[in-house]
Amino acid sequence: MILATSLAFFLLAFLLASIAAAVLYLAFLKMKAEESEAAQTEAAQRHFQPVSRSDGEIGLTGELSPLLRSERLSTINFWDHVLARFNFGELLQTQLEQAELDWSVGRITSLMLFLGIILMSICLRFLPIWMALPIGAGASFAPYGYMLHKRSVRFQKFRDHFPDTLDSLARALRAGYPLSTAMDMIAGEAAVPVSGELKRTSTEANLGRGWPQALQNLGQRVPLLEVNTFIAAVQLHSRTGGRLSEVMGNLAEQMRESLALQGEVRALAAHGKLTGLILTILPMGIAAMMLWVSPGYMHILVEHPLGKTLIAAAIGCLVLAHFVIRKIVDIQV
Repeated sequence: MILATSLAFFLLAFLLASIAAAVLYLAFLKMKAEESEAAQTEAAQRHFQPVSRSDGEIGLTGELSPLLRSERLSTINFWDHVLARFNFGELLQTQLEQAELDWSVGRITSLMLFLGIILMSICLRFLPIWMALPIGAGASFAPYGYMLHKRSVRFQKFRDHFPDTLDSLARALRAGYPLSTAMDMIAGEAAVPVSGELKRTSTEANLGRGWPQALQNLGQRVPLLEVNTFIAAVQLHSRTGGRLSEVMGNLAEQMRESLALQGEVRALAAHGKLTGLILTILPMGIAAMMLWVSPGYMHILVEHPLGKTLIAAAIGCLVLAHFVIRKIVDIQV
């Protein structure tokens, strides 16, 4: 017993020391990267100082503006070079912006890698390797899953408030305002996150990109069916004409009916999701109860050579069954 306690203490101390060393090393690399970036910015500012020409005009000593810089995927040079070799960085950056998370691609990827390695190393002490690898992969997916959850919540808020915004837009159009002025008005009155997206769209259109390109960018930032329908209606009106106010009012009414139908479907599917959750937790609860009531009965399973394999297989089947049940009751409208 004393030997097992000592080994557990030294293992915990080693893990904590490893985590502290890794954090200090990453902080040191980030500090060096920031110093290097500051030095490059200062050199660029010296390089692009204004100079007087012989004809009286003022020019620049360089050929490119220091404002035109490529966006880095990570503040750590090594990790930035590694991520630049893959093509998922742009997609991940877009998803981070859609989730409104102030994270960089380098931060979320390094966090995923760090969590996966740590949890897999811990699980290798108790579970076979074929079960520790999926657990490590699931742990590495946790930051990405959190980002997807935040993105889904934001899109749901946008979907809930968008019909009211279309009603306000329809009233502004009926009052005689043009589309550009009406968009500026409702951008300041709409709820978050609709207000931010419409304000950005109006700003892009007024700064020279034009409404077609601004609306296309809106569809890329918020890839929802409701937003794409709104964009298609505006673009069709710009080509054929008609009463856009009535179109916006009809779209708002149809979106409300769709949201009501989706709410009814979620309410009906909640019973199946709760059943799947209970069926997943119930075997674990029974095992914990048996360990409390009769520890010797469960120790046979743990001490047997095939016991760990059977436990790992049971946990894997429970997790797989949980996701299968959620997929069955997840009805798309």
